[in-house]
Amino acid sequence: MPSRAPFRLLALSLFAVCTGLLAAGLYLQHVQGIEPCPMCIMQRYALAVCGVIGLVAGLHNPRHGGQNGYAALLAVAALAGGGVAARQSWIQWYPPAVSECGPGLEYMLESFPLASSLPMIFRGAGDCSVVDWTFLHLTIANWSFLVFAAILGGLTAYLLRRKKSAF
Repeated sequence: MPSRAPFRLLALSLFAVCTGLLAAGLYLQHVQGIEPCPMCIMQRYALAVCGVIGLVAGLHNPRHGGQNGYAALLAVAALAGGGVAARQSWIQWYPPAVSECGPGLEYMLESFPLASSLPMIFRGAGDCSVVDWTFLHLTIANWSFLVFAAILGGLTAYLLRRKKSAF
């Protein structure tokens, strides 16, 4: 049976990484003046959910069944965030012919039902295709996708290692 300490350490490390990345996003927004588009905000929500799951899981430090539950929640949040990041990366690589600025995320969620808001968010507004910042030739959306992929990869590796040590 694997030790319970590594799970707690990994979960709290996930929380710390997500908190650091959210802080970096807030720095880019409030200090550098880069305004997030609706898709960026959705990625922030997904990253915040991943961080909260890491915090709660680390404080709870459950056994196998609980770890599987947290793993499932984390996988859903990381897949959602990765999907939005992948879509935004696609929009940035192949921008729409007509770039129009759509309504903000807050307005969409307040004015329309969620079923109507989500297609508008994923269609992407003109500002979702704009590249305001890059690091190593990758945009924020590209980095966001890599982070969500790393979360899923780390989660998969942990679960496979845990399954292997159970035999």
